[in-house]
Amino acid sequence: MNKAKRRLAGHEEFEIMKLVLDKFLWVGTALMGWGLYRSIAVDYKDGLWFIVAGALVMLVFSWVIIKEFEQVR
Repeated sequence: MNKAKRRLAGHEEFEIMKLVLDKFLWVGTALMGWGLYRSIAVDYKDGLWFIVAGALVMLVFSWVIIKEFEQVR
Protein backbone atom coordinates (compact mmCIF):
# COMPACT_ATOMS: atom_id res chain seq x y z
CA MET A 1 0.00 0.00 0.00
CA ASN A 2 3.02 2.27 -0.22
CA LYS A 3 2.32 4.39 -3.28
CA ALA A 4 5.13 6.28 -4.95
CA LYS A 5 4.53 10.01 -5.20
CA ARG A 6 4.40 11.40 -8.71
CA ARG A 7 6.68 14.36 -9.47
CA LEU A 8 5.19 17.18 -11.48
CA ALA A 9 6.83 18.44 -14.62
CA GLY A 10 8.03 22.02 -14.76
CA HIS A 11 5.15 23.23 -16.89
CA GLU A 12 2.63 21.52 -14.57
CA GLU A 13 4.10 23.27 -11.54
CA PHE A 14 3.94 26.56 -13.39
CA GLU A 15 0.28 26.04 -14.30
CA ILE A 16 -0.61 25.28 -10.67
CA MET A 17 1.33 28.35 -9.51
CA LYS A 18 -0.62 30.50 -11.98
CA LEU A 19 -3.95 29.13 -10.74
CA VAL A 20 -3.11 29.82 -7.09
CA LEU A 21 -1.70 33.26 -7.81
CA ASP A 22 -4.76 34.13 -9.86
CA LYS A 23 -7.07 33.49 -6.89
CA PHE A 24 -5.08 35.77 -4.60
CA LEU A 25 -4.95 38.46 -7.26
CA TRP A 26 -8.76 38.31 -7.48
CA VAL A 27 -8.97 38.77 -3.70
CA GLY A 28 -6.66 41.78 -3.92
CA THR A 29 -8.65 43.22 -6.81
CA ALA A 30 -11.91 42.76 -4.89
CA LEU A 31 -10.47 44.58 -1.87
CA MET A 32 -9.26 47.42 -4.06
CA GLY A 33 -12.64 47.64 -5.79
CA TRP A 34 -14.46 47.73 -2.45
CA GLY A 35 -12.04 50.43 -1.32
CA LEU A 36 -12.81 52.48 -4.42
CA TYR A 37 -16.52 52.13 -3.74
CA ARG A 38 -16.06 53.12 -0.08
CA SER A 39 -13.92 56.09 -1.12
CA ILE A 40 -16.65 57.40 -3.38
CA ALA A 41 -19.69 56.49 -1.26
CA VAL A 42 -18.51 57.10 2.31
CA ASP A 43 -15.14 58.69 2.94
CA TYR A 44 -11.88 58.61 1.06
CA LYS A 45 -9.88 57.69 4.18
CA ASP A 46 -12.16 54.72 4.87
CA GLY A 47 -11.77 53.44 1.33
CA LEU A 48 -8.04 54.10 1.23
CA TRP A 49 -7.43 51.42 3.85
CA PHE A 50 -9.16 48.81 1.69
CA ILE A 51 -7.18 49.91 -1.37
CA VAL A 52 -3.90 49.62 0.55
CA ALA A 53 -4.93 46.24 1.96
CA GLY A 54 -5.74 44.96 -1.54
CA ALA A 55 -2.39 46.12 -2.87
CA LEU A 56 -0.59 44.47 0.05
CA VAL A 57 -2.44 41.18 -0.50
CA MET A 58 -1.39 41.23 -4.14
CA LEU A 59 2.24 42.03 -3.38
CA VAL A 60 2.71 39.64 -0.47
CA PHE A 61 1.15 36.61 -2.07
CA SER A 62 2.86 37.27 -5.39
CA TRP A 63 6.17 37.41 -3.55
CA VAL A 64 5.41 34.17 -1.63
CA ILE A 65 4.41 32.26 -4.75
CA ILE A 66 7.46 33.43 -6.69
CA LYS A 67 9.79 32.50 -3.82
CA GLU A 68 8.24 29.03 -3.58
CA PHE A 69 8.54 28.53 -7.32
CA GLU A 70 12.21 29.57 -7.27
CA GLN A 71 12.87 27.26 -4.32
CA VAL A 72 11.51 24.26 -6.23
CA ARG A 73 13.90 24.94 -9.10
